[in-house]
Amino acid sequence: MAAVRYHVLKFSDLTGWAEDDHAAALAAFGRTSDALTGPDWAEATRGMRSGGTARAHLENALCPVLIDDGNPAHFTGYYEPELLGSPVRSTDFPHPIHVLPNDLPDGPWLTRQEIEEGDALAGQELLWLADPVDRFFLQVQGSGRIRFPDGAVVRVGYAGRNGHPYASVGQELVRRGVFTADQVSAQAIKDWVRARPDEGQGLLWHNPSYVFFRLLEGIDPDDGPIGALGKPVTGGRTVAVDPDYVPLGAPVWIETQGKDAMNRLMVAQDVGSAIKGAQRADIFFGTGDAAGQAAGRTNAGGRMVVLLPRAMAARIAEGLD
Repeated sequence: MAAVRYHVLKFSDLTGWAEDDHAAALAAFGRTSDALTGPDWAEATRGMRSGGTARAHLENALCPVLIDDGNPAHFTGYYEPELLGSPVRSTDFPHPIHVLPNDLPDGPWLTRQEIEEGDALAGQELLWLADPVDRFFLQVQGSGRIRFPDGAVVRVGYAGRNGHPYASVGQELVRRGVFTADQVSAQAIKDWVRARPDEGQGLLWHNPSYVFFRLLEGIDPDDGPIGALGKPVTGGRTVAVDPDYVPLGAPVWIETQGKDAMNRLMVAQDVGSAIKGAQRADIFFGTGDAAGQAAGRTNAGGRMVVLLPRAMAARIAEGLD
């Protein structure tokens, strides 16, 4: 882990803090606050159950702390796609997603290309999709809703992966000079791949990571997919973070830059294989096409500030933690 510096801030340092919907953030926080253990968090969560507004609860119990590992902030977005699929293979639905193999080794296994060109996972199909590009991006998102031809809808979630590191196909297109960094987006990648099936397939194989899925049952249709803490995530209030730096379950304040700038209190309720670093976060935008478009446009700088218990922040300020 890179050398880390902690900067204790005040709530007045947070751009737009007073204007946010603190009650909505506090509701999302309450879903996973039990993941935060230890006396400091116990005292903080007790403080947030006292009287007053949601904003007062947060300000009385927590303190903003900027965690800096020397790398610039980078925000991206993710969402829960809704895709057409089938429980059985057909000419309309020839592309499988797979369950986690029982004999998967601890280290790296077959690459994406080796899996898709071979038959190592024959008989371990979970369901079938119409479009290989949809399959790739379903794996990037890690969860989705699949609508069958009879109208039934099932939800699938992350079950594991093949042990290879994630490699960004967007960054690869920038490296090749196809797009500039400000032009590349999920939709731009999809359009480019679909217009060039053979070359596009090679691009998708640039990412050797392959994700396996499981059926998710008993989830309220109004809830988001299951995050890293085993609870549904919340559109517009959940971020995926690197738990080596940010405690899972902690509230985090984000300030993103650019056309769709966002100043908002979120909750660290998820992780991702590409989310590495103290100032790296993936914003969950919700379910469906509109959420996907917002997520796909998100590629921004800014800063992320973690809200920590006041006692913990005081020790950090004194250099004791």
